[in-house]
Amino acid sequence: MSRAVGVLLANRRVGAARANFLSLRMAPCQPACFPLRGPWPSTPVYRPATVKSELIQNFTSEEAVRHSKVSIIGTGSVGTACAISILLRGLCDELALVDVSENKLKGETMDLQHGSPLIKMPNIVASKDYFVTANSSLVIITAGARQEPGESRLDLVQRNVPIFELMISNIIQHSPHCKLIVVTNPVDILTYVTWKLSAVPQNRIIGSGCNLDTARFRFLIGQKLGIHSESCHGWVLGEHGDSSVPVWSGVNVAGVPLRELNSDIGTNKDPEHWENVHKDVIASAYKIIKMKGCTNWAIGLSVADLTESILKNLRRIHPVSTIIKGFYGINEEVFLSVPCVLGEKGITDRIKVKLTSEEQARLRKSAETLWKIQKNLKLKSC
Repeated sequence: MSRAVGVLLANRRVGAARANFLSLRMAPCQPACFPLRGPWPSTPVYRPATVKSELIQNFTSEEAVRHSKVSIIGTGSVGTACAISILLRGLCDELALVDVSENKLKGETMDLQHGSPLIKMPNIVASKDYFVTANSSLVIITAGARQEPGESRLDLVQRNVPIFELMISNIIQHSPHCKLIVVTNPVDILTYVTWKLSAVPQNRIIGSGCNLDTARFRFLIGQKLGIHSESCHGWVLGEHGDSSVPVWSGVNVAGVPLRELNSDIGTNKDPEHWENVHKDVIASAYKIIKMKGCTNWAIGLSVADLTESILKNLRRIHPVSTIIKGFYGINEEVFLSVPCVLGEKGITDRIKVKLTSEEQARLRKSAETLWKIQKNLKLKSC
């Protein structure tokens, strides 16, 4: 009798345990954010398959690390020309665009993005807010007020000052260690304004300056000689404008100085009128603007050329606008173009070009022209 009772009680305990086990298995799943307690794992929540999940199996988590992010402020004709020139050379791993005109900004961004299957295009981001420029290696400034008919250059610069105050403070807030290339005209004075407003070391402030003037100069020399411009060597220094200085004493082809072949080259005594080459350099921008409304493609290519030297640390020499106080008898804090070595730190060195006394005098006159305008500027940080 006692044995039978013992078996019956044991069977009841087994049955109860089985019921408890079944109740655990049949219980509805709890939400994923509240995992079941105890030794039993929660049942995974079912999620429908997507094309992406069926096609791609993630192997590791990845955070984007930008090594050569470039930001362009302003998506007008010059800004977009800079953008496409930089993209076609494959110089950056992210391109950020900023403009106050939202529709223009979106349109240009979409138009560029749609070409991504055709070139090795990096990520392109755009916004009216400067947060998209965060952690840029290089920021290119093409935005600013345009000169109105009858407006003096001082008035134009002064109208640009509040625009630059806003731009520079936002740029430095989001990318405190970036290099800046100023393209907006009058570029030499606005490069000075950028330096004053940003409090950034001089080596990281670069004006596009006479890099374009020099390209035009070499092209026109090549046209006159029937030689490709890449094989014609010479410099235009000083102001990016009417008072720029052609360095005829250094113009050469294959190491042969042209002045040794024509001692009057570049002067008004020259029977071949080589001085017209520099006159055409100055006049070319006005001619292009009269014919098509603006200049953009050549300056875009020029800026991409500077960008490549900086981001790739090529240490190539370019005539760019930098502070020139102490050079060639210039005592004012003006920015003018002289040959500079460009690398990952911006301007790393300035080349001491040997100029004739006449060329030095013209460079000092160029500095005086800018100082007359610059000394009357009203800047908050000065």
